[in-house]
Amino acid sequence: MNNSQVGSSLGFDVTEPAEIVLLIAAADPVSELLTVSCEGRTVEAVELPGRQHYIRAPKGKLTVTYSAEVAVTRPVPADVTEVERIVALRPSRYCPSDRMAGFAATMFGYESDPAATVRAITSWVFEHLSYEGGSSGPSTDAADTLLDGRGVCRDYAHLVATLCRSLNIPARVAAVYAPGLSPMDFHLVVEAALDGRWTVWDATRLAPRQSLIRIATGRDAADTALATTLSGLLTMPETFITAVAGGDLPADDHTSLVELP
Repeated sequence: MNNSQVGSSLGFDVTEPAEIVLLIAAADPVSELLTVSCEGRTVEAVELPGRQHYIRAPKGKLTVTYSAEVAVTRPVPADVTEVERIVALRPSRYCPSDRMAGFAATMFGYESDPAATVRAITSWVFEHLSYEGGSSGPSTDAADTLLDGRGVCRDYAHLVATLCRSLNIPARVAAVYAPGLSPMDFHLVVEAALDGRWTVWDATRLAPRQSLIRIATGRDAADTALATTLSGLLTMPETFITAVAGGDLPADDHTSLVELP
């Protein structure tokens, strides 16, 4: 079986010199290549812990190109630690679980088994939200999504994670490359802690979970944004993402317990 191939190309219009942090590198690649240039000049990208890349971007057209080869079979994460469990139970910027406990208990509190609860939450979000590009913005949180009834992958993930936390099930999000996703883009899914293991859930059901490739993990999209501007002014008018599985795409019923390497 061949290895999976992933990549991304980002174009920035930098109107004032800027500091940028990127989260686009695969978490565990076999090989990879990252190049950054501004109008023909090479720009340094400094790797920081967590596979982040820090860039001091000069004024002009900045181009970032990343490609990686990722093994199809990779070790799954270790057991959920106590620190991870505690962090994944707390409310966060986009996951206000403290504000949604009543709704979660009314809708899903009848389930006594945590795995059945997560299945019920994920199915409900899939059935009750409409996937609409451009329907949410950078300030949209899970409560907004619940009221609006529509969103994109990050909104689906935030709502699932929030409802899980509201019922004392630790949940976090993972940014991934998603072979089979259409239209192709960066993707955000949920990991819920069940029986001491992180299990992955995707309420959009737009790509098989077994072929997902982890980029970053965090409490919500604030921790996993593909690009964060620390200073300066810029826009990102160009993105092109690729993700090709190293074999046939697996069938996924989106109810079984799957772990994300």
